[in-house]
Amino acid sequence: MKTILVTGCAGFIGSNFVPYFLEKYSDYSLINLDLLTYAGDLSNLKECDNHPRYKFIRGNICNRELVEYIFNEYNIQGVIHFAAESHVDNSIKNPGIFIETNVNGTFTLIDVAYKYWMDKPFTCKSGYEECRFHHISTDEVYGTLNETDLFTEETPYAPNSPYSASKASSDMIVRAYQETYGMNTVITNCSNNYGPKQHDEKLIPTIIRKALAGESIPIYGDGKNVRDWLYVLDHCKGIDLVYHTGKEGNVYNIGGRNERTNLQIVNTICTILDDRVPQEKSYKELITFVEDRAGHDRRYAIDATKLETELGWSADENFDSGIVKTIEWYLNKYA
Repeated sequence: MKTILVTGCAGFIGSNFVPYFLEKYSDYSLINLDLLTYAGDLSNLKECDNHPRYKFIRGNICNRELVEYIFNEYNIQGVIHFAAESHVDNSIKNPGIFIETNVNGTFTLIDVAYKYWMDKPFTCKSGYEECRFHHISTDEVYGTLNETDLFTEETPYAPNSPYSASKASSDMIVRAYQETYGMNTVITNCSNNYGPKQHDEKLIPTIIRKALAGESIPIYGDGKNVRDWLYVLDHCKGIDLVYHTGKEGNVYNIGGRNERTNLQIVNTICTILDDRVPQEKSYKELITFVEDRAGHDRRYAIDATKLETELGWSADENFDSGIVKTIEWYLNKYA
């Protein structure tokens, strides 16, 4: 039995990953370290409450003493690092917490892991040769795209918000520990996730929540900003694949090949809601355009060819199937 430290798993992606991973593998125990900030909610993991191979610890990834205690107490032999401040608007208002959590927190985790797993650079302790540090990042580190190109693993970093800059910094820290100390690391950069358990502040839950409440649905600018949408469980399967079979020191981009403008997203959701929960007027009449946010990247789109060809990953959901599952989950939540 190996014990993996997973961080931030009371949040959106992690809370989908933990039940999936525990069900798939009987030879792992998971320790979930999460501070339970506003974006973390233990009710997201209620199906794991009494699981014999799962333990939740409330704490900050920046707390080195706590992280060292967890490694020693539970003999941690792998890290899958989800924990991050991730909302761009919040990073514009309060960038300091993004630097603290995303940069300093990642440094604390990987430095403790290095000292626990390795005797010196490029020399693992006996029994810890297979330990791996998997860092979950974002396509936003690459900046913005023109109308035709795609982000690849070779795209130069050009972050445009405090959030994406903090994630780019954390990626570089992980890379440095790979190159300087010979740590076994992998990084995955994903496109926009959607699906069950996402925080209410995010675009898709906001559209559904506002529509059902009969409130204005706010869309930034002209609504033509493009994102590549990835169903969260497909992302979890990609993380699993990279953690177990990805080549050490490599970066893998995970994307859904589902480009949509924000206006297309809101229209699709409103059309489905008009059918599922009809009102006198179409929900589309609630769409309201608001002032664009600062530094709003125009387009993101990921080329997942490397992950698909080298590791055999493919998305099970396209946007049309995934958004129906997502809306059904939120209809139950907001009912």
